[in-house]
Amino acid sequence: MVTKLLPREVFLLERLRLYLMKTNLIDLAGLNISARPTTSEGVKNHNIHMNRKKTYWISQLSGWAFFALINITITTSFDHLSWQKLILIFYLSFMGISFTHIFRYFIKKNGWVNLTLKKIVPRVLIASFIIGSLMFFLYFLANVETGIIHIARLHVAPPLMGILNLSGIILSWALIYFSIHFFENYKRAEIESLIWEAAVKDFELRTLKSQLNPHFMFNALNSIRALIEEEPSSAQSAVTKLSNILRYSLKMERTETVSLEEEMQAVEDYLALEAIRFEERLKYKIDIDPKSAKIEIPPLMIQTLVENGIKHGISKITEGGTILVSTKSNDSELRIKIKNSGCFDEKALQKSSGFGINNTKHRLHLIYGEKAFFSIKNETENEVTAEIVIPIGGLKNESINN
Repeated sequence: MVTKLLPREVFLLERLRLYLMKTNLIDLAGLNISARPTTSEGVKNHNIHMNRKKTYWISQLSGWAFFALINITITTSFDHLSWQKLILIFYLSFMGISFTHIFRYFIKKNGWVNLTLKKIVPRVLIASFIIGSLMFFLYFLANVETGIIHIARLHVAPPLMGILNLSGIILSWALIYFSIHFFENYKRAEIESLIWEAAVKDFELRTLKSQLNPHFMFNALNSIRALIEEEPSSAQSAVTKLSNILRYSLKMERTETVSLEEEMQAVEDYLALEAIRFEERLKYKIDIDPKSAKIEIPPLMIQTLVENGIKHGISKITEGGTILVSTKSNDSELRIKIKNSGCFDEKALQKSSGFGINNTKHRLHLIYGEKAFFSIKNETENEVTAEIVIPIGGLKNESINN
């Protein structure tokens, strides 16, 4: 079953793809980190490759040298160690290095590390038995040539045990090799997943912020136009306030958080402009805890809720109403309350696709995770209260500040 995307979803996905490409997180083919590596990145990648190669050969040589040491120890424990036996032990270790290196090349060429465990196991078992058999055959020939082993004295069991022993050693080598690659791939996938998640969150935040333009622009301009002839000084003051709000809305494109003091100045300018339009129908009060003035919050979050209170509450009341914005803070959290005259239908709110409430919830979740809290309720029949609780310090999406 194929799910058909809505035009808006297609548009957002395309914007996300372009954003990730712009930030060099993916390329056209998919999630490849650093699609266009710089010269320094190329040098860094080369150094990483050389270090991996060096580590591989150190591991190979030390591992098979340890294998030779064990064989020498076992041989000296049960028999006399002649120079022929010593050469054969080193010959067996050399074969181990050579055959496992060829095995590694074969694994990489055929992409075995990317296969499922169900497909890897039989391939590795068969390959280990083949390599173990071939190594034993060559080792056996060398023993016969040096006269250490006489064919007439052989039975079926010793050769079979030798093949199984060498196959088991190759199987152990393959187990270590695939385990290392498994943990490396797991770590890489986890990092890519975190990068993707952070990029998506950054994109969503930027998309949300790009939509937070003042909705009252035309109303404010019409109000100022009416004041130009009647009260020129008030019109000048209103233009200044509108200019401050526009400057503030542009500033938020360059920052993820602002001080509560800055946000409340923009809210005060906004309410002053709306008071021109509503005249006596709008009364407002701002009560800010001095201790909370410097706390960082997402820009335009309070203004969005204040605007909602006026649009869906006070504007629908013939005699108008009052809006109150207050803040309190302690060592761990900041509480912001917006109270306005009016009433809302809670069931209608759940089904609503309105921008302000959903935007506030989404932004809080993206930035602070489960540490933030938002609620809106009918305090009384004629009063609505919206409350935001923001933790002081510690963001969930650290990438937005990096």
